[in-house]
Amino acid sequence: MESDTTNQTERLVARMRSAQAIASEDFDAAKFRLEQLISDAPSFLPARRLLAHILREHGQVAQATTIELETVSIGIARPTFQVAESAFLSDNLESAERLVRAHLREDPEDPAAALLLGEIAARCNAVQEAANLFNRAILFSPSYLKPRMALAKLQRDNGRYQDALTTLDGILAIEPTHLPSLSLKASVYEQLREFEKADATFTLLHQLHPDDARGWANHAFLLKTIGRRKDAILAYRAALSIDPSLALAWWGLSNLKTVRFDANDAAAMRKALTKADLKSADRVNLLYALGKALHDQGDYAAAFSAYAEGAELRLSRVPYDPQKVQDHVTKSRATCTADFFAGRTGWGCRANDPIFIVSLPRSGSTLVEQILASHPLVEGTEELHDIERIALSLDPGGETGGWLDVLPQLSRKEIEGLGQHYMDATRRFRHTDRPRFTDKMPSNWVFLGLIRAALPNAKVIDIRRHPMGCGFANFSQHFNWGINFSYSLEHIGGFYSAYLRQMAHFERSAPGWIHHISYEQLIEDTEGEIRKLLNYLDLPFDEACLRFYENRRAVYTPSSEQVRSPINREGMERWKRYEAFLEPLRQSLGSVLDHYPAVPPELDY
Repeated sequence: MESDTTNQTERLVARMRSAQAIASEDFDAAKFRLEQLISDAPSFLPARRLLAHILREHGQVAQATTIELETVSIGIARPTFQVAESAFLSDNLESAERLVRAHLREDPEDPAAALLLGEIAARCNAVQEAANLFNRAILFSPSYLKPRMALAKLQRDNGRYQDALTTLDGILAIEPTHLPSLSLKASVYEQLREFEKADATFTLLHQLHPDDARGWANHAFLLKTIGRRKDAILAYRAALSIDPSLALAWWGLSNLKTVRFDANDAAAMRKALTKADLKSADRVNLLYALGKALHDQGDYAAAFSAYAEGAELRLSRVPYDPQKVQDHVTKSRATCTADFFAGRTGWGCRANDPIFIVSLPRSGSTLVEQILASHPLVEGTEELHDIERIALSLDPGGETGGWLDVLPQLSRKEIEGLGQHYMDATRRFRHTDRPRFTDKMPSNWVFLGLIRAALPNAKVIDIRRHPMGCGFANFSQHFNWGINFSYSLEHIGGFYSAYLRQMAHFERSAPGWIHHISYEQLIEDTEGEIRKLLNYLDLPFDEACLRFYENRRAVYTPSSEQVRSPINREGMERWKRYEAFLEPLRQSLGSVLDHYPAVPPELDY
C-alpha cells in the first residue's frame, strides 16, 4: 500500500516537472498540463503552487493570488497541520515543533507550516530563525498576508521600526484596505513618536473601516497622549457608539480622569459586564472603569467594590510575590554601601544629562517631569526601561536582584560601559538639543545602586506622596501592565515600606545625592519647591516652569490630562472618601503613617 502511494506521488511529481520544464517556452501548454494535473489530483498542492508561480511570472497576478490563497486554505485543513496548530494554540511548543517539522518533511513548501514554525521560534525568542521562516512563507505564497504581518510584528517588537513599516507597506500594496496593517502601522508611528503620521494613518483607517471600534479607541489613546483631549473623548465615544461593550474604550475614557461618567455610562458598563463571552482582561478594564463611574456618582462603597473585584481578578491572573522587593532592597543595602561607592570614586560615565525621577506610581512624578520639561534646558522624554534592561542583562538568569551580585565584580571600564550604554540607548528618545533630559520611570528607585555606580553625575529626584493617598490612587488605577503590587492594599503598603527602606539607605551611602520632594508641599508652595528643585539641578529659574500646563508635549501616563491644568488640590483628599475600606492598607503601613514624609526609625537602619 505504501509502495503504491509512493509510486503515485512520483508520477504526480513527474507530470508537474514536465510542465515546469516547458513553462518558459510554452506558457499555455504548461498551464494546461498543470490544470489537468490539479483536476486529476486536487490534493496535490505542489502543482497548485507551481501554477500560481507561473501565472505570477506571466503577469496574471489576480489569478495567481486566487490559486495561492485556495492552496493555503486546503493546506491548513489537512489533519497533520491541524494537529500541529492545535498543539501550538495549547502552548505545547515542543510538541507543536515536532509535529510541524514532520509535516514539512512531507510538504517542504507549505507556507502555513513555515509560518507556524516561525511563530514557535518567535515565542522561544529565536528572532532571526523566526524572521527567516516568515520570509520563507512569504516566498512560497506572496499573496498570503499572515506571514507578512507576523514579520512586521516581529520587527516592531524588536525595535526594527523602519523595517516593520517597509513590511507593512508591502502588505498595503497588495491589499490597500488591510485593517490589521493599517492599525499596526499607526502603532509603529506612535512608537517612533511620529505623531502626525500616526494620526494620518488612523484617519485613513477610519475612512476605510468606519465601523472598526478598536481603531477608534486606539486613535483616542494617541489623541490623549498628544493633548487633543476633546478629540480623544469624541474618538472614545465613537468607539462605544459602534460597540457599547468595548472595554478598552471605557477604560480609556476613565483614564482621562477629567471625564465625568453619568448614570447611563454606568448602566452601559454593567450591561457589558454581563456578556457571557467576556474575556478576563476586558472584565478587569470594565470593573475599573465602573469604579470611576460610581465614584463620579458619589456611590463610594459600590465604587470600592468594583475596584476590589477588578484588583482580585487581575491579581489572580498575574500573581505577585511581595517578598521579592523586600529581598531586593535588603541585598541593595548590603551591596551598595558608602564604602562600595568610595572605592569607586571617579568611576562610571561622567555624563550629567540624565535626571531620574523616582517614586511610587501616582505620586506626582508626571507633574515633576512636566515642570522640568517646561524648562528650556531640559527635554522631557518618558518612562524609559533602559536602566532595568541593563540590570537584567548583568545576570539574565539570576534570582531577585541578581545584578547586585555581579556589580561588585565589574571593572572600572565595564561600569563606565554600562553608563555609556544607557546614554547611547536613550538617545533615540531625545529629539531636541537641550542638554538635560528626564527619565521618569518610577521603579528606577530599585536600581539606584546601578545608577550611582554607572552614572554618578546623574541627578535623582524622589517625589513622595502621602501613603494613604498614594496607596488608594494605585489601588483604584488599572495600569494594564506591570505595577503588579498595586492590586492588593497589603502589597501596596509593603511596597511603600520597601521604597522608604531603599531611600533611607541611600541617604546614608550617598548623602545629598537624591533630592526629595513632598507632593503635598509641591501643591501648597509650588514656586518655592520649583526653585529648590532647579537649584539642586544647577539650573536657573525659569517662569515657564510655573506655567507647565501650557506645555503641549506628549504625555503617556494616566496623569496626562491632570498635568495639562494648573495645580489644584483636587484629588489630594480623594482617599478619605474610602477610608472605611482602607484598613488593610493602614495596617500594612504601620508607623510609616506616623512619620510621613520622614522614614520611621525601624526602617532607617
